[in-house]
Amino acid sequence: MAKRGSRPAGGRGGGAPEQEPPPRDRSKVTINDIARLANVSKKTVSRVINESPLVRSETRERVLTIIKQHGYTPDPQARALALRRSFLIGMIYDNPSPQYVVNMQRGILDELEDTSFQLVLRPCDRADPRFHEKIEAFVVQQKPFGVILPPSVSEDEKLAEMLRALNCDYVRIASVVLDEPARMVRTHDFEGAAAAARHIAALGHSRIAHIHGPKTFRSAHERLAGFRQGLAESAIELDKALTVEGGYTFESGVECAARLFRRKQRPTAIFAGNDEMAVGVYKAARDFGLKAPEDVSIVGFDDTPMASRVWPPMTTVRLPIRDMGRAAARLLLRQAAGVEPEELIAFKPELIIRESAAPPKNG
Repeated sequence: MAKRGSRPAGGRGGGAPEQEPPPRDRSKVTINDIARLANVSKKTVSRVINESPLVRSETRERVLTIIKQHGYTPDPQARALALRRSFLIGMIYDNPSPQYVVNMQRGILDELEDTSFQLVLRPCDRADPRFHEKIEAFVVQQKPFGVILPPSVSEDEKLAEMLRALNCDYVRIASVVLDEPARMVRTHDFEGAAAAARHIAALGHSRIAHIHGPKTFRSAHERLAGFRQGLAESAIELDKALTVEGGYTFESGVECAARLFRRKQRPTAIFAGNDEMAVGVYKAARDFGLKAPEDVSIVGFDDTPMASRVWPPMTTVRLPIRDMGRAAARLLLRQAAGVEPEELIAFKPELIIRESAAPPKNG
């Protein structure tokens, strides 16, 4: 006769722990069931589901195995309710260059692949008097997991303050440091423009023009300042009369280049603040019967796909926009998981020399 309080062999008093089976109906398996079977907390199961890097690999594998064995499927609405957020990553932008937007979008989507998150685009106009009001409504209504802010939205300090007040995570992409490393991806536009200036000066040009972006973009100021510095290293001063403001669009590139070509002494080289405007310079040059690089050297910025598809292929400054989008999304997810970056994430531009720039005709 077994003594009072003893348990049969294989019960809870000896051998492997007995696991209570979850409900037979797999549709009713809960996160509590998974936590009990894996001998972990409900919070740990939640971290595994949300792909948090804070869970040890062996624990993650054990939880995932049990989830698979018992057919547990997290309820996205319940997860969103628990977090008081949706599973949306917002990209808020006012960049007029469609190729920039597409490249940034592709990079973000690369990083979100095989996760539960979806990307939602929110175009806007910073010149709109109701700009902040509209973005606040977007964040309150959609409750995004976080948002990515490319230039020039990233440069709006009032917007950043509003997002912090709304407890909405964000990552800013900008040409200068504007925030703490956990919320910042920096590009070095100044250095990229300086490299373009050195190249043009080394070819022997002295009558050099620059079509810069809108004054509302910090990148436009950084590229202008970098270009001036690069020319100054060769004792060349950028003529104010040959410095015109564009809109980072193809149409503005055509218009600004036409103004420069109408001058009695037209420039022998033009540096455009982005590839969209640089392609506009190609169009204007053709309209005026000019050829690149024989009559005018043309240099762009960004190295978008169009730079290698025009003829002649365009010399430009490569900024890895897709990689920047991927890094911003990764930083946002790590930020939400409470993982602090070891250092500021930054991207260095690279001058890509092709065939659109050459020495001037008369030396």
